[in-house]
Amino acid sequence: MAESVGRTPAIRVLMMPRDTNPAGTIFGGVILSYIDQAGAEEAKHHGARRLVTVAMKEVIFHEPVYVGDLVSFYTELVRTGRTSITIQVTVESSRYHDRSEIVRVTEAELTYVNVDPGGRPIPIRRSAG
Repeated sequence: MAESVGRTPAIRVLMMPRDTNPAGTIFGGVILSYIDQAGAEEAKHHGARRLVTVAMKEVIFHEPVYVGDLVSFYTELVRTGRTSITIQVTVESSRYHDRSEIVRVTEAELTYVNVDPGGRPIPIRRSAG
């Protein structure tokens, strides 16, 4: 699978030995953390400021991720409510041994709520264009 021309990941991370599980592959919780970060970054592009994650739909890992893989987290706005925003995150891994080998690792849909400093939901500011 080749990376689509014109797509830019929200974040890209090189997987290191510290990220491994006892089986020697990258711990799923590390990937989930980056999914959350990438989704929040996309939400900020759409007017959210202070976010809390309220939901992450089913996450199924299709392929393992290995030390040395370069993992890209692609994001897309799904919908914006008054105080909430939903983002789709797709994760692809460029293999260490051959960067042209790109595999889809997982995807998830995340919902965030925009909150004030006290944690109460507040409206998302709409961008002007």
